[in-house]
Amino acid sequence: MIQTLEPQQIEFIFCSYRNRSPHVQVVRITNIPNWYFERVVFPQQHLMFNAPQAASLEIHTSEIATAIQGDCIPCKQLTVKAA
Repeated sequence: MIQTLEPQQIEFIFCSYRNRSPHVQVVRITNIPNWYFERVVFPQQHLMFNAPQAASLEIHTSEIATAIQGDCIPCKQLTVKAA
């Protein structure tokens, strides 16, 4: 017997993040299988992006020659609300 699987339905949300630090940051989503998202965000830069609802945005702050993960924010907290 052949078993077929329904395609996985992933709901996306529209998110917003601003780098309020004086340092360059690298933001990543790594907790979603088969999903890759990584961006460099400069100080005071505003980033808008689509992400799966279950995603979490990791914030890595870059100083001299090191990058330290400073925070991990659930993307649901970054959702842009429609007016």
